[in-house]
Amino acid sequence: MRLITAKGLACLMVAVAAMGVLGAGSSSSLFAPPVADAQNIGQRVVSGIVTDANAAVTAGATVYLKDVKEKTIRSYTTDDKGHFRFTQVNMAEDHELWAEKDGKKSATKTVSSWDSRKEYQTELRLK
Repeated sequence: MRLITAKGLACLMVAVAAMGVLGAGSSSSLFAPPVADAQNIGQRVVSGIVTDANAAVTAGATVYLKDVKEKTIRSYTTDDKGHFRFTQVNMAEDHELWAEKDGKKSATKTVSSWDSRKEYQTELRLK
């Protein structure tokens, strides 16, 4: 039978703690910065439909997509079925999205950089 010294016990505790921190099969070191599991890098598509107060599709509405950081605004005119589509939307930035037609405006929606969806679809209702 072997006795564990205080120094040996301390080393064993450090080793066990390190295994818990690193997990099985991890290639990280204790001193490396944490690695994010998923990052919103790249681009997404923002699309949807514009409707009026009675839920009827609205052709010819102007939909705006504003980059909150850069303050740039893109616009799109809905097709005859009320659809709009913005491509190459930076996932790392927050955006505001709204529609307007004939003096009526929808509520503004936020397309968040925290949202990991590559395809963001929504309905904008004019009031």
